[in-house]
Amino acid sequence: MNSNTVYKYDVVGIGNAIVDLIANVDDEFISKNSLEKGGMQIIDESTAHKLLNLINPTLTSSGGSVANTLATISSLGGKTAFIGKVKNDELGKTFSNEMNASGTEYIFNPISDGPSTARCFVFVTPDAERTMCTFLGASVELSENDLNISLIKNTKVLYLEGYLFDDKNAKKAFFKAAEIAKNNGTLISLSLSDKFCVDRHRDDFLVLVNEYIDILFGNEDEYKSLYQKSNLNEVIELIKSSPINMILTQGEQGSKIISKENIIDIKSFNYGKCIDTTGAGDSYAGGFLHAYTKNKSLEECGNLGSNCSGYIVTQLGARSEDLLKKIKK
Repeated sequence: MNSNTVYKYDVVGIGNAIVDLIANVDDEFISKNSLEKGGMQIIDESTAHKLLNLINPTLTSSGGSVANTLATISSLGGKTAFIGKVKNDELGKTFSNEMNASGTEYIFNPISDGPSTARCFVFVTPDAERTMCTFLGASVELSENDLNISLIKNTKVLYLEGYLFDDKNAKKAFFKAAEIAKNNGTLISLSLSDKFCVDRHRDDFLVLVNEYIDILFGNEDEYKSLYQKSNLNEVIELIKSSPINMILTQGEQGSKIISKENIIDIKSFNYGKCIDTTGAGDSYAGGFLHAYTKNKSLEECGNLGSNCSGYIVTQLGARSEDLLKKIKK
């Protein structure tokens, strides 16, 4: 990030444009529908229709990992913009309207034909664990032609979502965006998103991480998958040899910020009973990146991220309108 450059945006994100459908279910529902508790699986459109008929969503809201992170940054006072793809249908309009209402600039440029707007079913069990089924739909129609180069060149940080690696055209768009950002002196951050996503695209992830990424977010399982290690200490030693800042989130155990200089342990924050872990990692990234763009220390970045995630799990859904007020308090 060039300190002499005046940027219009703090963070511009590229990710899946998804509408979340959140429903409270029991463990029997999870097993009956052959879902892996706590995981995320990709489903087709017919399965999406089937699941929708089985539930009565408690909450419907625009979502997607990067979109949630941007909404967190906006709620903290940051300036953000989003690049993603929807269809010209009701869910597409819902996503567009809610993103702009959250304070994140989103230029509505929908497709007219093809798959419908993406949706993610978030099944929350009584223990607050969330199991997700995602129909990627129009979101993976994203291509290099959809990149808004002026946005990418006008931001302090470009934030990328690993889930988009599941489509080859979107993957190409990622690498092109990263190249533009790198040549512009823009910092690049990536969320590994999901262990199974890393399993599917490990080689490409490693190329992106080694050649372009400045800040990497992931949990223990995702890092173990990326570096193909079963021992966390071995993973940490590998991370320490990297020139980038890597953030290891560990749920109730807090998080670690690992760089060549040192390892910073960040404690978790408890704002009340954990109701839904949806978006905890997204909120953490939002808090961290917001502080980072304000030139705070890595420890301060981690503490704000931990505060945001600690609060978001006390409510249903991945976004909060009063996050800034709560964090200030």
